[in-house]
Amino acid sequence: MELTARLLQAMTDPTAQDEEFRTWYPDLSALSEQDLGTLVPAAYAVGREAPFVSMSVRLRIEDEAKQRQPRYTPEACERMFQSLVDGLAQRKWADLVLGTGTLVRCTGPWPDLSRPARTLAEFFLVHDRLDQPFALLAIAGLAGDDILRAVDRRLRQKWKGPIVHDELDTVVRLAPVERVLLAQVADSRSFNSPPVPSEVWERIAAVPACAEFARRALEAAAERARAVQEGEVPFRADSAFTGDEVAAVGLAARIALLRDEPWLPALFDRLLPGISVAPTQAKTLPSQALLYELVRAAQEFPTPELVTAIRTVRGNVRHAGVPKQLDKMLKKVEAALAERTEVALRLPDLGFGPGGVLRRELGGYTALVTITTGRAELTFEKDGTALKGVPVPVRRDHKDDVKELRDLVKRVNAQLVTLARALEGGFTADAVHPFGRWRDTLLRHPIAGPSVGALLWQIEAAPGDWRTVLPEAGELPDAADDAPVRLWHPIRSRPDEVRAWRDLLVDRRIRQPFKQAFREIYLLTPAEADTVTYSNRFAAHLVHYRRMFALFRARGWTSALLGPWDGGGSDEAARTLAAGEWRVRFSHVLADWQGEHEIAGTNRVVFDRRGDGGGWREAALADVPPLVFSEAMRDVDLFVGVSSIAADPMWEDGEAHEYWVRAWYADLGESARSRRDALERVLPRTRIADRCTIDGRHLVVRGELRTYRIHLGSANIVMEPDDAFLCIVPERRAAGAKVFLPFEDERLSLILSKAFLLAADAAIDDESILTQIKRGA
Repeated sequence: MELTARLLQAMTDPTAQDEEFRTWYPDLSALSEQDLGTLVPAAYAVGREAPFVSMSVRLRIEDEAKQRQPRYTPEACERMFQSLVDGLAQRKWADLVLGTGTLVRCTGPWPDLSRPARTLAEFFLVHDRLDQPFALLAIAGLAGDDILRAVDRRLRQKWKGPIVHDELDTVVRLAPVERVLLAQVADSRSFNSPPVPSEVWERIAAVPACAEFARRALEAAAERARAVQEGEVPFRADSAFTGDEVAAVGLAARIALLRDEPWLPALFDRLLPGISVAPTQAKTLPSQALLYELVRAAQEFPTPELVTAIRTVRGNVRHAGVPKQLDKMLKKVEAALAERTEVALRLPDLGFGPGGVLRRELGGYTALVTITTGRAELTFEKDGTALKGVPVPVRRDHKDDVKELRDLVKRVNAQLVTLARALEGGFTADAVHPFGRWRDTLLRHPIAGPSVGALLWQIEAAPGDWRTVLPEAGELPDAADDAPVRLWHPIRSRPDEVRAWRDLLVDRRIRQPFKQAFREIYLLTPAEADTVTYSNRFAAHLVHYRRMFALFRARGWTSALLGPWDGGGSDEAARTLAAGEWRVRFSHVLADWQGEHEIAGTNRVVFDRRGDGGGWREAALADVPPLVFSEAMRDVDLFVGVSSIAADPMWEDGEAHEYWVRAWYADLGESARSRRDALERVLPRTRIADRCTIDGRHLVVRGELRTYRIHLGSANIVMEPDDAFLCIVPERRAAGAKVFLPFEDERLSLILSKAFLLAADAAIDDESILTQIKRGA
């Protein structure tokens, strides 16, 4: 008997032979999407009183179906609806989203479902179950207009606010198929539904009535926010919108964001400030709930304008906890934006002229906002002479203009951060732009141009002829406007080419908006080829758990917080890459939570590939595209390198001390090797060059009192001749940070800061440091 038939029998009429399913776990990935569509209705029909083996198979089928996209024949749709009806007596509920989902995935014409639909809708009305309202409206529409009107009336009694009533009017007027689609995205309370296919959102966004509602709802929200700010509506904290309205505006925002409506940026510029700052001096917000809902919408369908608006609001909001929450949420928005390449690199020019300069005359003085790589700066000059600070007459007579210019600098800096992260995030998606559009809208853009020009790009001037260019340092090749352009990555180049580009950047003092030429690359090792599906490269490290958890958030990884509760002992941090086609997972365990520090242990890295049905399947490491593999492992190296206790200069004892000492003598990782490469180029240009040498894992600094060895991975220090550790609590942005670096690297800046300090050790006046130095000198 084939597998599908055996599983069906085990759930509906199990025999003694089926008892082997208690211990036999068949590979359900062998089932087709249509096989799953056959099995899901039967799985839903398995009740609490069913034999153990039936329940066991049911749970496995449901788990498999949630990871894929089952396909349902019209007959399977009928069976699904009948299972929903049959389960009412026992469950006192039915998963209406799962039921309407079968129609979205139906392989043929819909069957006549009016009778089971009427039964379901009447049951929900009698029992006042309105927790899946959009699915209930869709089901009621299948039952008949009278039931649809009854559900409409009931929801209208429950839902509060004019915006949500407008939404209800819109949904009732939709066609049945449109209501079914809407139920998939608007109702989240379904335990057994698979992920919503992206084409469902696209079909909804294409419905004219949905698009019109989206604009009305957002305009209404912006108008109410204005009325609150101007005192026409009394201000009460977090009460400008009802909970139902927040959900309705969130749905409207998603539709408008997906459609990338041209009126949306101006609307968000009105709406977000209006809901984020109280009209009084209070530190509360008119609607914190709507602010977070809009950021969640941005996580699904980000645009650069919305990201910039959120960043601007984040800088103005008075509530102490909101900026921290927005920072966490923005990480996911930025990760999503990087993979929405069709909109990610769009920037307004904000009135800047060629060269990234904006001038404004203020009372005989000239204010200049100048954009360099990754940063905007406000300065003043008079008759062509640069001035320090804001001139007194300008500060006295043009307060509003100065405030406006400072706000502009904040806004531009927010845009530049968004641009850099979108470009960097496009590495794994291998984003490609047409040459003409890239040249005209990015390279020649007054705001984006300085950042884009400082990066290396590859242009396919002829088929297969990729030419690498650094626009800030050279001419562009002749290429057709539709020639592909992509970001250069060192994994695609020979080592001598990489070295040449690094030399050029340092020679010309070109600072890149993110680490590109000096970027670490991670290739599959023989040990990883042998383990086939997992990597132990970063296993068995001890890390400060909270620090690593913060890095997960910062790099767009998802992970549950570990702690001393059920299920809190271990987790897998995960991130999707390559436009959602690949996923990397990094497992870790809580090793010690009782001491002063929460310590975690690291474990394997594994990769999953998205299957045809939308679910994930573990992949062999050799099958992972090299660039995706390298970027994922770079993230994990960052987590371990930054949060390892080996980088903690205060770590003195405890059970983990052996690990701390062992790490001192371990070979350098890729990130430390990249750091050494940069130091070899930068140090000869500094005033301490004659006091420094690089010796394997260390930067050796010769001071007046002693000689010091600074580890290039951890930045920890030992002193010669007795190898005593020297503990220096770092002060960020100290002397070494002023040295030109071709990219931003906090650890590299720290190493340089320590080197400058120790090269002049005779001038150190900090007793805590001097005592350590003189003890063995």
